[in-house]
Amino acid sequence: MKSFPLEPVEKAGVDELRALQLKRLKSTLRHAYFNSPAYRRKFDAAGVHPDDCRSLADLARFPFTTKADLRDAYPFGMLAVPREQCVRIHASSGTTGKPTVVGYTRNDIETWSTVMARSIRAAGARPGDMVHVSYGYGLFTGGLGAHYGAEKLGLTVVPFGGGQTERQVQLINDFRPDIVMVTPSYMLAIADEFERQGLDPRECSLRLGIFGAEPWTNDMRQKIEQRLKIDAVDIYGLSEVMGPGVANECVETKDGPTIWEDHFYPEIIDPDTGEPVADGELGELVFTSLTKEALPVIRYRTRDLTRLLPGTARTMRRMEKITGRSDDMMIVRGVNVFPTQIEELILKDAALAPHYQCILTREGPLDALTVAVEMAPGRAHDDSAARAAAERLAHHIKSFIGTTARIDLRPAGGIERSLGKARRVVDQRPR
Repeated sequence: MKSFPLEPVEKAGVDELRALQLKRLKSTLRHAYFNSPAYRRKFDAAGVHPDDCRSLADLARFPFTTKADLRDAYPFGMLAVPREQCVRIHASSGTTGKPTVVGYTRNDIETWSTVMARSIRAAGARPGDMVHVSYGYGLFTGGLGAHYGAEKLGLTVVPFGGGQTERQVQLINDFRPDIVMVTPSYMLAIADEFERQGLDPRECSLRLGIFGAEPWTNDMRQKIEQRLKIDAVDIYGLSEVMGPGVANECVETKDGPTIWEDHFYPEIIDPDTGEPVADGELGELVFTSLTKEALPVIRYRTRDLTRLLPGTARTMRRMEKITGRSDDMMIVRGVNVFPTQIEELILKDAALAPHYQCILTREGPLDALTVAVEMAPGRAHDDSAARAAAERLAHHIKSFIGTTARIDLRPAGGIERSLGKARRVVDQRPR
């Protein structure tokens, strides 16, 4: 079947791309400085001016932007255009404080739609495909981002949103979409519902899944691909930078999301010192927008941990798959633990299902970790085989991660299902 052609910039040489980035970076810095009082104050306090940027390396002289900056400026204090010029407002959930609010001009929506269309095409979309969107609509950027991108690409969109899992399965069966866009954890809940209804998820119409909004491992990819007989590719984004579509894996390589560097300039920094590190080294991902009007972001600290890698399917650099965040890292008795490390161990045991939570409590002066995990469907959670599975998991966590964990085995359905991002860490320690 015919495929969509690449945009010229996706095939541009590195020198041409860097020249475009520098031109756009200079323009963005001036736009932020002269139109956003919040950015002007930050630049002045750091003793830098947009004219100080003469090369891409000079970006490191400019101050970081953090989630706290956006919360302090709530709701519209970071905008670099009058609020009346915004045609759309999105916001984070605000579960840990005030939400971060992002505005979009009409040009911003067009840019976002373009990078989303590029992402869906890179993931393997073909002309005539139908896309079932299970990301949440509303203030969350996932649903509308996927929707506008798929429409711009000329695809047929089913704007379902999250929840109503039984109905999701019904419409996937009835409408026969080719592509699903959803969080990977909720995709597993949809697969569970197929099986609950006596249906084989491998026999459904889906050919491709575009999964994001939460860290997920290559082991999770393999699990999803096996259960649904699809290609599972990773999409990356965050509302403060744009929404989904900042980067996307190319289906022909599936080797980490390609960053759309003509719109988003990436850096990797040491999360402790803030100093830039070389491509290939692990650190915290930082983004500077190159084309945003309403709310440009300058060196935005994502808290996502990854490394920059050379381009493969495209000229632009890739980022290694996000497997953890510097702010969801658990420190258990001096050991750094990421939920995805535990996920990898769970997925290697056929007796366990990939539904789990890490529960933190305090016993006297010490923190304690309990891993609540479901047994695989059809397996008891309280017999000798289950106890053996719990012992294996506890042993592997101790051996490979270096911390002690209690294992709370639960029957199928015993872990709360999330309609969006999975809640992997439950912190019950006293504040």
